Amino acid sequence: MFRVSLGTAYRIWYKGKKCLKNGWSVDFSIQYVEARRKATHQICFKKIVEVPFHCRTNIRSFVSSLNLSKSTVHRRVKQGCIKAHANTLKPTLTNENKKEMLKFCISMIDQGTVHSRLTFINMYNYVHIDEKWFYMTKISEKYYLHPQENRPSHACKSKKFIARVIFLGVVARPRVTSSGDLFTEKIGMILFIYQEHQDNAKPHISVHANKFVEKTCKNGFDIQLCFQSPQNPDLNILDLGFFNAIQSLQHKKCPRTIDELVTTVEEAFYEYPIENLNSV
Repeated sequence: MFRVSLGTAYRIWYKGKKCLKNGWSVDFSIQYVEARRKATHQICFKKIVEVPFHCRTNIRSFVSSLNLSKSTVHRRVKQGCIKAHANTLKPTLTNENKKEMLKFCISMIDQGTVHSRLTFINMYNYVHIDEKWFYMTKISEKYYLHPQENRPSHACKSKKFIARVIFLGVVARPRVTSSGDLFTEKIGMILFIYQEHQDNAKPHISVHANKFVEKTCKNGFDIQLCFQSPQNPDLNILDLGFFNAIQSLQHKKCPRTIDELVTTVEEAFYEYPIENLNSV
């Protein structure tokens, strides 16, 4: 019933009888636990930081540098005394890149709040455009299986040539129009047949290209190009929020052909809640 050995039950029973005989309070919980509690091995902070980063990429090399057992380090990770950190590779920023990033952030400040509490513009007059490759499947998939279940097949001719399609995503912030109608930000997810990338990388048109200015100034419009700062994925709204979200929805459908992949991406585009994109 209590999942203890017969010898443990006899020992507790004997101690209980002895306590009652001497008129003591019968309480074995603290004594029983304390008797079997092992001393905690403290890991010095200075000892951890002295280990080079290249020796901290896995538990085996880490414990070898600390001269500790793997079980001790595993317990400290579980307790939160040591934390795991995933360090992704990021683009190198030059001084010029940092200046452009700062200029871009400053341009997003509402000039009417310069002499009061600074706030950013609402970006209701901005349309975000970017291209995105969507792949038929991921290189690595994680499944939860029954112990007696067969492993699913997940193979292709080459990991370098997974079937994919490229879309041009066009979105803006949702808002209520003057007539009281709700304008959703999902302008379109356009499949590329003929592609000419426009992501602020050369060779691309400039913001003052004559043909572009001529086309965008017709019928009273004043449409201008605004490039995001280069080498700075942290400011890419579509990549950070929207594309990752609809790609996650797309992988739940498991397309088998290019036509199914195109349909799946378009369905994920319209299924994504507009409230979530407004919070990106």
